[in-house]
Amino acid sequence: METKLVSVIIPCFNAERWIGEAIDSCLNQTYPHLQIIVIDDGSTDKSLEIIQSFSGAITWETGVNRGGNYARNRGFALAQGNYIQYLDGDDYFLPDKIAKQMSFLTQHQADVVYGDVRYQYHLPEGEVSQQNAEFPGIAGAHEDFLESLLAYGCLPPMAYLLRREAIVHSQGWDETLPAAQDRDFFISLMLSNPHLRVKHQPGYDSIYRRYGNVTVSTANKPRLVKSFCRVLGKAEFHLQKSDRLSRGYIKALATSYYDLSQTYKQDISFSLYQYIIKKYLTLMSRFWLKKLEPLNLVPVQLISS
Repeated sequence: METKLVSVIIPCFNAERWIGEAIDSCLNQTYPHLQIIVIDDGSTDKSLEIIQSFSGAITWETGVNRGGNYARNRGFALAQGNYIQYLDGDDYFLPDKIAKQMSFLTQHQADVVYGDVRYQYHLPEGEVSQQNAEFPGIAGAHEDFLESLLAYGCLPPMAYLLRREAIVHSQGWDETLPAAQDRDFFISLMLSNPHLRVKHQPGYDSIYRRYGNVTVSTANKPRLVKSFCRVLGKAEFHLQKSDRLSRGYIKALATSYYDLSQTYKQDISFSLYQYIIKKYLTLMSRFWLKKLEPLNLVPVQLISS
């Protein structure tokens, strides 16, 4: 196993109930060569006090609230590791997570390795239960990782361990996106590094907390759908610009738009639904063309309604 440094980046906003356990799960890793970076994103609860209690064992910063993506980018700027691990402030790892993935990554000469995720449910009456998370179309190995990202999305960032070089040449975390940031980040990695070697390692060593059916990103479904459309629009633009918009990627984009139209039809405006259906039909028309004619595409910046 390589004995190189892994930098764990933890953004935190008002996670006083969980941030201590998140940090402890990093300090208790069986892989010993860790730099733990916690970026407090302007918390108004006691998160900062808890973070400061770990001084000497971690690197930390605080400032005004700028969003989780700013915190992740700032953490990366402070990271000294050859490898990067992300962890949200309300989640945690099992002790062997990083050791297993470092060994697997080295053995397979990969740039990115990802495992599976287990949900930990916190019910209103105080009961806690765990269940292996199912991510249809996402979990497991993929012949073309970018195609999977375009069609179905990604696992929570905590599932992945990345070589630093995989991130350096990407756009990083888009600080203008209010949702769908993780999918955008991993698409950016693949667009910037077409030959990135991504491998799946089975194993449920990442614990993702669920407090109910609503998360921060899904609380505002129209905002979520608009963010997905921006992410897909950016990807289509860059693939077209770099002459990489293959039939497989066109079909993957169309699949994602179709899934959005079916999943969120009752939650979005009719004009937004029309936009999504038009994108789906246009992409599928291109997919069935024997010869792909270039289109004049512009990145999706904002869908107003």
